[in-house]
Amino acid sequence: MKKLKVGIIGATGMVGQRFVQLLENHPWFEIKALAASEKSKGKTYKEAVRNRWKMNTPIPEFLENEILLGCVSDCKKICQSVDFVFCALNMEKNELKELEYTYAKNDCPVISNNSAHRWTEDVPILIPEINPEHIKIIDIQRKRLKTDKGFIATKPNCSLQCFLPAIFPLMKFGIKSVIVSTYQAISGSGKTFAEFPEIEDNVIPYISGEEEKTENEPFKILGYLDDDKIVTCKKFDITSSCVRVPVSDGHLASVFVEFEKEVSENEIIDIWENFNPIKLPSSPKKLIKYFSESDRPQTRLDRNRDNGMGFNIGRLQKYEKNKIKFICMSHNTIRGAAGGAILFSELLYDKGYL
Repeated sequence: MKKLKVGIIGATGMVGQRFVQLLENHPWFEIKALAASEKSKGKTYKEAVRNRWKMNTPIPEFLENEILLGCVSDCKKICQSVDFVFCALNMEKNELKELEYTYAKNDCPVISNNSAHRWTEDVPILIPEINPEHIKIIDIQRKRLKTDKGFIATKPNCSLQCFLPAIFPLMKFGIKSVIVSTYQAISGSGKTFAEFPEIEDNVIPYISGEEEKTENEPFKILGYLDDDKIVTCKKFDITSSCVRVPVSDGHLASVFVEFEKEVSENEIIDIWENFNPIKLPSSPKKLIKYFSESDRPQTRLDRNRDNGMGFNIGRLQKYEKNKIKFICMSHNTIRGAAGGAILFSELLYDKGYL
């Protein structure tokens, strides 16, 4: 396939850096523009991220001297030089919403890591293995925006991505309720341990906005297309608590599920082990891995499985005939952020939307 030219908006932050790392040798996409806040405009990428490069691999050599563009002032220039952009900006929500619209209306597709447009009715929240049919709403969105190519698509919040792919293939049993507690790594706040000293020897039992996103976003993802919008469909109840734990990367969740009928542990494990509905360049070889060991999955041991794109599950227990509990985990800045956005961009390209 022809390689597409990509811009990264918000390239200096943690998720922006992760996009840079993951796209360095991508078979379909190549980085052609890096942008950040206006205060970083004109600096080389190496200069701008000096002393705050957070990845475990070095800055790609071909990008070290790339001159950063202004995410606002150079919008038109960026749109003219790339086929689409990834947006990972840390900006006030209403300002970010308008900026993403500006890119889209300049006929540049926006693949957003942000929450600003997740509840815009004709903007899909995409997990390729769960709701690939939602990309069709882009046709409606383009008509509203009066664009030929421009649109906005978003990835979901990182917290729900560690458990929703585990419960989605089990919906055939009729889910009545889900109770989930997420134990979220500090990289979810864009920080390292050096930048987050208050997390040392500590757990913080509140993350602003996380429980609301965890309890509501799944139902747009599980919703259906109806004329000019995606209809949010609440199929069961989700109750959550979200806490920050002293882990660098990897969100872990403890999940309790009640079904409408009796379920079998062996059948559930078989469904998880064989659920792998798509194959794209960034897809893991095995989407869901079930660990039989009583102390797995562990964040440090398992977060990087299949380049950080896999989902890891363990400790499945049936505690009533129609109730189960289990532990699941995924890499929050790869699968839950940049890697997940790259994956659904591959789907969009494969289906002709990029």
